[in-house]
Amino acid sequence: MQYETRLTINGALIDGARALEVVDPATGKVFATVACASQQQAEAAVQAAKNAQPGWEALSWRTRADMLKAIADRIEARRSDFADAMVAEQGKPHREAAAEAAYAIAFIRHFASLNLPERLLSVPGSGRVELRHRALGVVLGISPWNFPLLIPAAKIAPALLAGNTMVMKPAPTTPIMTLMLGEIAASVLPPGVLNVITDQNDLGGLLTSHPDIAKVTFTGSTATGRKIMASAAPTLKRLTLELGGNDAAIVLGDVDVQQTAERIFAAAFFNGGQACLAIKRVYVADAIYDEFCEALARLAREAIVGPGSSPEARIGPMQNRQQFEKARHYLEVARRDGHIIAGGSIHPGDGYFVAPTVVRDIDDSSELVSQEQFSPILPVIRVTDGEDALARTNASDFGLGGSVWSGDAARARALAGRMQSGTVWVNQHLNFGPEVPLVGAKQSGIGVEWTDLGLAEFCQIQVINEAA
Repeated sequence: MQYETRLTINGALIDGARALEVVDPATGKVFATVACASQQQAEAAVQAAKNAQPGWEALSWRTRADMLKAIADRIEARRSDFADAMVAEQGKPHREAAAEAAYAIAFIRHFASLNLPERLLSVPGSGRVELRHRALGVVLGISPWNFPLLIPAAKIAPALLAGNTMVMKPAPTTPIMTLMLGEIAASVLPPGVLNVITDQNDLGGLLTSHPDIAKVTFTGSTATGRKIMASAAPTLKRLTLELGGNDAAIVLGDVDVQQTAERIFAAAFFNGGQACLAIKRVYVADAIYDEFCEALARLAREAIVGPGSSPEARIGPMQNRQQFEKARHYLEVARRDGHIIAGGSIHPGDGYFVAPTVVRDIDDSSELVSQEQFSPILPVIRVTDGEDALARTNASDFGLGGSVWSGDAARARALAGRMQSGTVWVNQHLNFGPEVPLVGAKQSGIGVEWTDLGLAEFCQIQVINEAA
């Protein structure tokens, strides 16, 4: 198929000042070359967004929502193209890519159904007090490589609906999805409303410190989030940061072992473990520890690893060489600090394939447990009971998500309420959608995404207070 290779600046599809090679992680080989922006083109994108913003905000919410719906419809019409391109650049199995495309469409349509109407406040002794939500101005979106369509869509939709204009910058290893979004947007939106540029990880500082950028919405690592905060500080930009997670699953001794192991395996190895909300560590009650470890190991041995284009593949490659090398490091850590009972190997060949790996007899002192490995390597830690597991879970600096599993839902819910995470699931994991807020605790993020709460993060509250 033909991939979109051009930048979108001021409504026009243009060539980059330089080239960016895109590697297929299943082969380790370059399969496409796309446009890469220069500093001058990045500046032009910001200027285009700035010029377009007043006119875009002047349109009604309904008009802006209708344009978002049109974008969703055009993605829907090309959903198979998006899924095929996603498999090529990101590596995930085709069914996961198709599901991501469907989710992206659903997110855009959900935001297009929202509104933040003006409200009259009842204030004793006052005249008319009106609360409004105004646009912030120009928003910078920076998206990661693990969900190259869903995450940009979930940033673009609320930002534009609220009346902001936008510069969107994808990860350099997965630029094609966002470039395709830019192409569609250019055929629907007024010039300058959505600008899409790519880089080689060298334009972020220019953009996050830019005086004409009012807000940055970023999904990625905690380390990069800190840099963005520092860069945005001189102008006090608004920030939404969805950062790293080290999601823990607490498994109590009264679960159905096989059923729970299957669900935890699915939530840990989804997208090859390359998901911020995936399970990264499992705390299992001593009474069922051996049985549970073996159930997970059996699932890992049975899982088929291969190119995302293969219908049989359940787990695809690591998305890029850097993450592949990190996974290789964590395999060495697993051998040193624990006992590998499934996987533990790198597949031969040029692709970035890592066998799904289960590690037992390991504890919190290991970096495989304390850090976010973002790989198909799952540590399983023995605990005495739920209180022991909760204390270990909450000792982390991260607090994005987590889950508690028990045959007694009330018992699990009580424990879940004490977990220091933005999202805690009970007897499930990775159940999410645009109707449910996403928020990180501790060093896993700042701000809220999704729902009307996330939409409000793209607005400036204005109070008009009129004398009686």
